[in-house]
Amino acid sequence: MTQRRPFIVGIGGTTVTPSSTERALEIALRVAAEHGADVQAFGGAFLSRLPLYAQKVERTAEERAFIDAVRRADGVIIASPGYHGSVSGLIKNALDLLEETAADPRVYLTGMPVGVIATAYGWQATGGTIAALRGIVHALRGWPTPLAAAVNSAVSRFADDGVCTDPAVTAQLGLVGQQVVDFLKRPALA
Repeated sequence: MTQRRPFIVGIGGTTVTPSSTERALEIALRVAAEHGADVQAFGGAFLSRLPLYAQKVERTAEERAFIDAVRRADGVIIASPGYHGSVSGLIKNALDLLEETAADPRVYLTGMPVGVIATAYGWQATGGTIAALRGIVHALRGWPTPLAAAVNSAVSRFADDGVCTDPAVTAQLGLVGQQVVDFLKRPALA
């Protein structure tokens, strides 16, 4: 009997690609894949094509692709830049689109492990962004992973090939990806 590989959706980036946010997400997703997951990333270039969320309108092909991927997902990893101490509008707009799943058998992110990553040019914004993302994940009925990764891009840099210059940050990002997959491998609580 073959067991299906878990499917993890990554959401993150900025309108300027490649960004440290998107590179951080890529590291977490790569580790999730190394631990047995299939992954799909929705980066900044894709997210910037999504129209502002509005209820009860016809969805674009990009919106439908995004919603369908999240519907199929077993877990999610969200990476946001810290803009003025909170989640960027680009990321929030994508998360608002999950309202389309409100009438689904699995509403929003119910029961899903969700990894959280924040990047900012300084520590203060990373903390606020992580707190905001965790609050949003809870509102969407998901389970934030115990570890969230904070990337201070004033200190930690990403090379052109996507490698982070700070091994501690690389380890944090990897642990976020690993925790999402590990959560899915646990036996269900009955």
